[in-house]
This record gives sequence, structure tokens and C-alpha cells, in this order.
Amino acid sequence: MTAEALDRFRALLRIPTMSRNAVEETDWAVFDEFIAALPQLYPALHSALEQERHGHSLLYRWRGRSDEAPTVLMAHYDVVPATAEGWTHPPFGAELTGSGEQQLLWGRGAIDDKGALVAILEAVEALVQDGFQPANDVYLSFGHDEETVGSGARAIASVLAGRGIRPALVLDEGGAVVERIFPGVSKPIAVIGVSEKGITSVRLTVEQNGGHASTPPKTTATVRLARAITRLNDRPFPARLTETNLRMVETLGAHATGPLRAVFTRARRLQPALRVVFGRLSDETRAIVRTTTAVTQLRGSLAANALPETAEAVVNTRIAVGSSVAETLDHIRRAIRDDAVRVEAVDASEPSPVSPADGPEWDRLATAIGAVHPHAVVTPYIMLGASDSRHFTGICDAVYRFTPFELSAEERGALHARDERIHVATWRRGVAVYAHLLRAS
Repeated sequence: MTAEALDRFRALLRIPTMSRNAVEETDWAVFDEFIAALPQLYPALHSALEQERHGHSLLYRWRGRSDEAPTVLMAHYDVVPATAEGWTHPPFGAELTGSGEQQLLWGRGAIDDKGALVAILEAVEALVQDGFQPANDVYLSFGHDEETVGSGARAIASVLAGRGIRPALVLDEGGAVVERIFPGVSKPIAVIGVSEKGITSVRLTVEQNGGHASTPPKTTATVRLARAITRLNDRPFPARLTETNLRMVETLGAHATGPLRAVFTRARRLQPALRVVFGRLSDETRAIVRTTTAVTQLRGSLAANALPETAEAVVNTRIAVGSSVAETLDHIRRAIRDDAVRVEAVDASEPSPVSPADGPEWDRLATAIGAVHPHAVVTPYIMLGASDSRHFTGICDAVYRFTPFELSAEERGALHARDERIHVATWRRGVAVYAHLLRAS
């Protein structure tokens, strides 16, 4: 791959396409700038593929040689907000450091998710220049607001559904090639999300009389709310091992060393013990086996000396596969045990259906990964976050979530945080995975 490819990546990283929950605060001019840059950077792709714009989201169609079910490659180009404060290198400077395998590209979106989007563009551009035409149609779906409400991807999925299009395979961001995340397994692991947790913001609200803070009642609105939060925190959701969890443990357990191998390869018989182990290993393994709650926002009085008439908390809730929004709300109400605390779901999304971890589409993706990462163990898993792909589960049975990059724990920890960056060599290998997948489309 040429140096020009990296230059194109850097040019798109420098455009600060920050999406915001308050739509009126979003600078749509930079989104228009990003869209306008694409034909200049990828002329072959824009000559060969049909293009549509749905708001600020983009849909491309690469016509294949037949009319069989198409492939959809997804990504999003919006990023979470960032300021220069605390960053080693400016978040929109797209600066390079190091050399060779250790060369790093720094910037907001380097991984989430412009890295994948530009890798897809590079793979398609090179294949078009080589005169390649896929066997079946390929669609590229690039969302503009995945980090907020995902309306762009939802609109594109609706358009495809209205045209009667049912893709054979949909691939969006998600798992990656990781190491040392599973005890006893030293090989790299390619984790492919076959489903994702549901997500909802649960609002806890207490309303009661206010007044001057000099004469407070025994239980203020904030005290009642704090008690509700503490009760919820003290009563976690029950741990469950889904079929996907068991398949992952069995797959990885076959590559484990030492006494853990015997435990993991007998996952189905040792489920009670495994639920305990997963609940204690780490925050990540604990989240794999249960619905999680995290209080992320609190609101009380507008003045330091006034009792609040309304106290409110927002609980970010990630709903385990096999559960539901209704079951989640019921658990929260029973945990809180206080009818004076109103519990309501905001922007609720159920867990996604589970895609097969075998069959032709799974094999096609696993083969593409194996061509670039021959030593990686490929396994299904339940994605803990939410992605735009959930909007496509109504039109496709094989929806997968996998970002074809090797990512360390430190690099994964920089997502939505300071110092997001990616190894350039890692990104180039990601381009190669997409190219392998496209050649098999």
C-alpha cells in the first residue's frame, strides 16, 4: 500500500466530524466538508459505484455480476467530541510518531470508526483500479450519527427494506484481534460479535416539595434518589451464560493451557462455577454474563441553598442477550423498592437477534480474517456496546460486528477517551482483511 493511502486517512481524520446529542450544537459544515472530500480522494470508487445521500449518511452500491443477495459493509464517520486538553497529540492533528511496525497515527476516530471506514474505501478503490467486479452487489453504508442516535443507519436500513433487499452478510464495527483477554490462551483471538446487548437510558425521578435548605425534611428528594441508586447497585442482575457465551468458552478453551483447559472445555457441565468465575475476573467478563447498570448523570436543585423539587438520575443500562427492556425495568423497580421513585426507559433498544456462528457467511468472514491473521483463533461473542448494525437485523440474518484491527487493551481503552491512536501497520492489515472479504463477495 502506498504512502498516499496514509495521507488520505490523515486528511479525513483532520476533519472534526463531532456528533452531539444536542443536534443544534452539531457543526454540519464539517460533515459536508467530509462528504465533499471523498470523491477527490477516491475517484475510482466514485466513478464505479452508485451513490446516494440520506441526510448526512451515505449509501454506495457496487453492482455485481449477478443478482444474488448482496454484502453490506458498514462504518460511521462521526466521532465523539474531543478537545486538545490532556492529549499527547492534538485530537484532529492526525500526527505520526515512530516508524516501521511501531509507527502510530494519533487522532479522534483513528479506531472509532474512521479507521474502518477509510480502510473500506482503500480496499474498494484498489479493487476498482484493478478492474475487479464482485460476484454479487456490495453496499457501503456510512452513518453520520452512530455516536448519538443512529438515525442515518436506521434510514438506510429502511430504504433497503423498502426495496426488498435482504443482504447475505452485514459487517459493522465491533470486536477486534486481541490478546491476553482470556485466561490460559496465548494466541491472538479474533472476536466477532454475533449479537449485541440492548441499550436504554433508565431515568429515575423523585418529585416532592422544595423549600429552603435551612429546614430540610428527614428525607429529601436527593436522599431518596441516592438510596434508590445504592439499592440498585447492591442488587446486580443475575449472571447467565448464553449459548454464544458457551460457544466462546469452548472455542477458546480448546487453545488454553494448564488446568483451565479442562474447565473451559467442560463449560456446559460447569456453568454455575463459570458464572462465578466470569463475575470476578474483570469488569469486562462481568459485563459479558449479565445486564449492567451505570449511573452516568445526576440532577438536583438549581441553587445551593434550595431543596430540590425534582431529583433525577440517568442509569445507562446494557441489557443482556436473552433478557428484555421490560424484564430490566422490572428488576430495577424491585431493587429500588420505592414507589416514590419513578422508573422509565428512554430511547430503549432490545438486544439484537443472534447471528449464526457457522455457515457460509461466517466462514467467508473467518476466512478473510485468517488470510491476514493466520494464527488467530476466531470466536463468536456478544458485543457489549451498541452499533449501527442493530438497525439491519430486520433485513439480514447474518449481521456481524468486527473491526479488523489488532488492538491492545491500552488502545481499546482510548476509545471515547484521550490519545486515541492506531498502529499504521495494523490499519494496513485491516485494509487487507476487507479486500479479502470483498474478493469473496
